[in-house]
Amino acid sequence: MSTLALGFWQRHEHALGRSFVLSAFVHLALAAVIFLGVRWQIHPSDTVTVDLVEAPPPPPPVVEQPKPPLPLPKVEPEPPRIQKPDIAIREKPKPQPKPKPEVKPKADPNFEKRMREQVALEQKALDKQRQERELRELLARQQAEAARQAAAARENALAAWRARIGAKIRSNIPETALEGIPGNPAAVFDVVQLPTGEVLSVRKRKSSGYPRYDEAVERAILKSSPLPPPPSRELFQRELELTFRPQDK
Repeated sequence: MSTLALGFWQRHEHALGRSFVLSAFVHLALAAVIFLGVRWQIHPSDTVTVDLVEAPPPPPPVVEQPKPPLPLPKVEPEPPRIQKPDIAIREKPKPQPKPKPEVKPKADPNFEKRMREQVALEQKALDKQRQERELRELLARQQAEAARQAAAARENALAAWRARIGAKIRSNIPETALEGIPGNPAAVFDVVQLPTGEVLSVRKRKSSGYPRYDEAVERAILKSSPLPPPPSRELFQRELELTFRPQDK
């Protein structure tokens, strides 16, 4: 071994010894600290002594003594009332007023006259009202009678005018059209005319049941144009309803 290696080895062994000593010292110190710490923490437990004593009995219930009644207030007797003697004191009679003498109205010499005049005026007014009422009723009856007479006269004039129209048309119906018709059936026609009497149209509304007679009547109406005029222009009717029977004259 060389000199260099021998020196290194010696130095190494010298350092290892010191390290070993230091390590052993540290371990011993740590063991001592642990031993002392554990011994300090473990100490004997304290002894507790318990004496068992029986519980005392419960106290007796408290009974309240009844309170004495309150003393009643003393009522002092009322002093006796002294009644006053009833002494009637008569009042002096009041003097009655003297009756006033009645004043009679003076008689009015014209009172009866004025009353008669008032009654006469009222009666006159009543008579006037009655006369006016009777006059109105009379006028109303006269107007109604005049209207009735006018209506009757109009109906009579229309009937006479229709009779003249029917007579003219029947005069144009040939006798052969009336033969062989039993009974008296009616044929009704609507006729439209002008104010001058010219026939504009003829329409059969109801048949007699015999076409030969119906056709003869229609030809007679057209042949009778112009028809007879009414007695006054106020009675003119543009549309006429005419009825014909075989036995009518």
